[in-house]
Amino acid sequence: MLAALGFATIAVILLLTMTKRASVLVALILLPVLAALIGGFAGDLGELILGGLSKVAPTGIMIAFAVLYFSLMVDAGLFDPLIRALLRVARGDPLRITVATAVLTLCVALDGDGASTFLITVSALLPVYKRLGMNPLVLSGVVCLGAGVMNMIPWGGPTVRAMAALKLDSSEVFNPVLPAMGFGIAWVLVASYLLGRRERIRLGALSPRGPATDVRKDEDEGDDREPAASTTAAAAAAAESSGQATPTTADGHERQALRSPGDGPGTVRVPPLPRTWLNIFNLLLTIALVVCLIQEVLPLPVLFVLGFAIAALVNHPTWEQQQALLDKHAKSVVLVTTMIFAAGVLTGILSGTRMLDEMAEALVSVVPDSLGSHLPVAVAVTGMPLSLIFTPDAYYFGVLPVLAETANGFGTDPAEVARAAVLGQMTTGFPLSPLTASTFILVGMSGVSLGEHQRFIFRWAFATTLVMTVGALVTGAFSL
Repeated sequence: MLAALGFATIAVILLLTMTKRASVLVALILLPVLAALIGGFAGDLGELILGGLSKVAPTGIMIAFAVLYFSLMVDAGLFDPLIRALLRVARGDPLRITVATAVLTLCVALDGDGASTFLITVSALLPVYKRLGMNPLVLSGVVCLGAGVMNMIPWGGPTVRAMAALKLDSSEVFNPVLPAMGFGIAWVLVASYLLGRRERIRLGALSPRGPATDVRKDEDEGDDREPAASTTAAAAAAAESSGQATPTTADGHERQALRSPGDGPGTVRVPPLPRTWLNIFNLLLTIALVVCLIQEVLPLPVLFVLGFAIAALVNHPTWEQQQALLDKHAKSVVLVTTMIFAAGVLTGILSGTRMLDEMAEALVSVVPDSLGSHLPVAVAVTGMPLSLIFTPDAYYFGVLPVLAETANGFGTDPAEVARAAVLGQMTTGFPLSPLTASTFILVGMSGVSLGEHQRFIFRWAFATTLVMTVGALVTGAFSL
């Protein structure tokens, strides 16, 4: 009963969000509540929801201040040199920008934390995509592919859980699938090339001397958004086409050229001097923040709270400027954080009612004996789709041990099942799952909906798992 209720809840959530029949926020809150009422947990509803909210609260706090921090830095022009460099290297070519997105994501994701990977890559690259009129789904999709593969690293969540659940070490789980991971990285680069080529065709040939102005809707993918460049990006683009730099103020607005007395035609306009010291300070602060994130000097929420407070004080020293900054970016903060807390309601109810446990047992019970000797391949292929149904804890601590024991009964090493699991379950699948808070960071900061993101990139992410599965079979990480 509970297993069926759990599967039905997840299925209806995915159906409603992917078909745009309901917003993700409403679906993530009301459907689990309805399931809890049907399951007879009305008396425990408050405790279940609060339990889920308390688990995601640190993530919600982190993303709120992280969005404010990186929005402030984008306004201040911190990423403008990177944007200009990418545009210069790419020469206005969406294909090169897309491949560069994959490379940057693969590098940043080495820290093993999906949230920080999304925060850094999307903040740096979204202005480039907006300036060129590129589809933001390409950004969220390529970042999803790169972060998914890199989440297999030994200090990433899925591999750590697999080793802990089966009492294995890195040499038994990760080392054998390292060549398969190389296959996955190669596929991510190929996929980014193909997506970039499609985007190049959509936008047409771009002039290397100016930004793209074609913001036609993406008919192939059903994208109904029309990306618009930010004030800063548009100003910089216009200046770049005329061969001049357009400085911006600390609060992100274009600096108005200073006029000499008398502002009639022919009056000489003198731009103010750039505040180089402020740009240097912002760069050093951001580097220090990223280093502290990687080294885990303090909890992530604390680092972003402190980082934003310092950045706001230096860049916006007056109360009026600070209030304007908050007013400007309040919508972005609310949109992302509410999604995270809504996901907390879902996971709190599914976990607290033991629906996830029952779902795990039901899944294992339907595995036929004839599949026993081929279990690693089955686990590898199904791991990515099951990321949409099971949380990483529910799968790795609930489903995986039973699957490993079943495989052991057929003479298959349990370590092979663990290797197969990390090829998809909450690795290539985590940036699409509504059960992980970091997914909402990715889609929220990219400005796309969860359903659009899933429809756009699911087949590419699933192909990543299939490519790595073939690589694992070829290199002997597990047997057919």
